[in-house]
Amino acid sequence: MTGSVATVGTFDGVHRGHQAVLAEVVRRARTRGLASLIVTFDRHPLEIVNPPAAPRLLTLPDEKRALLAQLGLDRIELLPFTAELARLAPEEFVRQVLRAQYGMRELVLGYDHGFGRGRTGDVELVRRLAREDGFAVDVVDAVRDDGQPISSSLIRTAVAHGDLAAAERWLGRRYGATGVVERGAGRGRTIGIPTINLAPPDPRKLLPPDGVYAVWVEVGKRETGNGQRYGGMMNQGPRPTFGVTARALEVHLFDFAGELYGEAVTVEWVRRLRDVRTFPSREALVDQLGRDAVAARQALTQ
Repeated sequence: MTGSVATVGTFDGVHRGHQAVLAEVVRRARTRGLASLIVTFDRHPLEIVNPPAAPRLLTLPDEKRALLAQLGLDRIELLPFTAELARLAPEEFVRQVLRAQYGMRELVLGYDHGFGRGRTGDVELVRRLAREDGFAVDVVDAVRDDGQPISSSLIRTAVAHGDLAAAERWLGRRYGATGVVERGAGRGRTIGIPTINLAPPDPRKLLPPDGVYAVWVEVGKRETGNGQRYGGMMNQGPRPTFGVTARALEVHLFDFAGELYGEAVTVEWVRRLRDVRTFPSREALVDQLGRDAVAARQALTQ
């Protein structure tokens, strides 16, 4: 690239704080007639430098790319985060990667940003580099909710504890996961409640507590604007009534008929309805699923 306004970071979740940084990147790039660029990573840096401390992710790489594609950026660079990259000092990363490869003329960072070896590339160091190398730096203030800065770690805690309302408020959208529909055992059809089965989620993906949920499901690519949305209810976890102990995401879509095998869909958690339970009979399960459907439809209209 010959000229860009850039930002760099993990951007897990692409939450409201991240969105403020990215909006500033786009605004400044358009003002200066430059390309707007984000350089982000495939693999959370801690997965390489300190694996035991690596968090579960709010957004897997493909999910992050899909969200970023909606924000008006000219270029999205998803770099593999490697041990070699982790060893770069912040000065080296700025000069060898951002300046040499991407023509960075202005760098936009969040207020608490750190990058490079040991996260030593803080705002003050970047300002010094900017004076030495002749590029501009802009720092975006925190986006706060009730005085608290919005952060990925804050949202991870909310999701892990099932506080979907807080996660939605801080993300600026409902928390979701994208997966591919695969062929299941077909048990739902035998009881009159057909379901779609998502492939087992990547173990790096953070899920809320297991249970039965009201959900929205988007079929098709959201970034192209041609996706179709359906309400539904999802069993997340084992299926003990059928003796299945493996965790699964199994969704019954309301007002839908057709096949989705091999399709990528995005599931958004709306409200937890109940725990996963073992039922004494299929009849008892069907009765409960009928009540779940009523509760889920009500949750989706609120």
